[in-house]
Amino acid sequence: MASAETVNQATTSKDARFGVLSKSGSDAKKMFTDKIVPISINYPFFFKPIQDGMERPKTELSYKIPSKRLTRNSLKATDQNEVQVGEGLDTTIDWKNTGDNSYDGEKLKLLVHDESGKWEKPDNILNNWRVTKTCLRLGAKVVGKCMMGSTSNALDKGGNNFKKLYNDSKVENRNRNGQTASGLYSLFIPMEWNYEGFINKYGFPVFDSPEKPVEGIDGELIRHGVIDHWENEADGLKGNNDALNEFYRQFPRSEKHAFRDEIEKSLFNLNKIYEQVDFNEEMTMQGYVTRGSFSWKNGVKDSTVEFHPNKTGRFKLSWIPPFEMQNNIIVKNGIKYPGNKDLGAFGCDSYDISGTTDGSGSNGALHGLTAFSMLTDVPSSQFFLEYVARPQTAEIFFEDVLMAMIFYGMPILAENNKPRLLYHIKRRGYRGYSMNRPDRPRNKLSVTEKELGGIPNTSEDIRQAHAAAIESYIETHVGLKENGDCGRMYFQRTLEDWAKFDINKRTKFDASISSGLAIMACQRHLYASKTARQVKKIDFGFSKYNNQGSKSKIIQ
Repeated sequence: MASAETVNQATTSKDARFGVLSKSGSDAKKMFTDKIVPISINYPFFFKPIQDGMERPKTELSYKIPSKRLTRNSLKATDQNEVQVGEGLDTTIDWKNTGDNSYDGEKLKLLVHDESGKWEKPDNILNNWRVTKTCLRLGAKVVGKCMMGSTSNALDKGGNNFKKLYNDSKVENRNRNGQTASGLYSLFIPMEWNYEGFINKYGFPVFDSPEKPVEGIDGELIRHGVIDHWENEADGLKGNNDALNEFYRQFPRSEKHAFRDEIEKSLFNLNKIYEQVDFNEEMTMQGYVTRGSFSWKNGVKDSTVEFHPNKTGRFKLSWIPPFEMQNNIIVKNGIKYPGNKDLGAFGCDSYDISGTTDGSGSNGALHGLTAFSMLTDVPSSQFFLEYVARPQTAEIFFEDVLMAMIFYGMPILAENNKPRLLYHIKRRGYRGYSMNRPDRPRNKLSVTEKELGGIPNTSEDIRQAHAAAIESYIETHVGLKENGDCGRMYFQRTLEDWAKFDINKRTKFDASISSGLAIMACQRHLYASKTARQVKKIDFGFSKYNNQGSKSKIIQ
């Protein structure tokens, strides 16, 4: 499509330049010589402008009057204003080697970016686009366009940069100048719209299997729909997670398919995660997830917490407890404890600094998970709350966490290397809500751990246990099950975070940290230290002589 549009515009434009880039210089050259040049050659003579150079050029297609040597006769003809036959467009199409500064400082009417999702290090599509975008503008005036298309590589092989560029191109997110953050508009075309072998003679795709065979664009009969064909291919690959994942990535039917990562790059079962992602997308999450905010009743702190649905709220909920379970607080010796501590728990990845100098910084994350339950009003082992945000101040985040804990009446297991949240909870009288680390008995806790609770993230044993907790939960509660049902993990942000999780770069994965802590909190009995019972023999030093006159000790 881009090749055809390049030739179409070039043959109707004067004094213009058209450029081609790809994941490598050889790929750009291949697109130029194998597609753009043949399209131009096959134009009817009445559409084809004057061309300079070879008929099949390798580097530049030039729609100019061929160069001539200046002679006395040619100069004399010019002086006598002889009529010149034909007029050149002075337009060129060429390609460049891949690099961050390709086409820097040039003015283009159309730039074609081929295989943009496959630029590998040291080349970077984001850096190149920042440069080439200026080739299409003169100040505020847009003088050129870009067509950028690709399937996506694995995330660490150029796919992640392309995904960022795609997400920055959402047409619904435009600034007051009417432009997206990238300057592009994103467009996802599902595979069923252009899969070869399933296009009828009128150029339309055959989605569903027809009652009677349909003639295809190549004259052959089409007996099956492209969607049925795709599903049959996917079913045949089930059991081979790596091959199935690659099939989804190469022939995507959704954006989630298009940006899948390689399975061997993930610590967890990507197949199950993506099964859940696909299920959630098909269900559209209407009625499954509610967005909203918590607030104190009448604005009075430490009273009753209320939940208010709203589209801009920072909380996403998939279960709200019955009214009689809400704000269930037990007071012992002046300390408040959660009344629903056996029904579930929260995990939290907090932060201490409200803002950073460069405006970056990780998000605060909070996840709520129910424990195994036989109660009809409480879903069993289900994540019911997701919060991944960084409010303007850390105190707002702390208050959000506190209100969620009180509303659900459940304890929290938070990292104690960032203690401001835990101090906030203690100062407000809710130390009983902050769980101690489950892997040590109370008499083995440090002074700070006894004061605040929480669990450190510096221990390698804790890191491994945290990752193992998420892995176990995914295997048991995420994705398709043997009976055909799907798990009830409805939070896409967390699923995507699990898919990318790197245990060596934990600080980048806020949702994974907090969700893993929630799992550990609900399974705290698995981490409790077990002290082996030892039987000691006591020697009191008493002795007596036996019948043979030998001395023996009495031991009890």
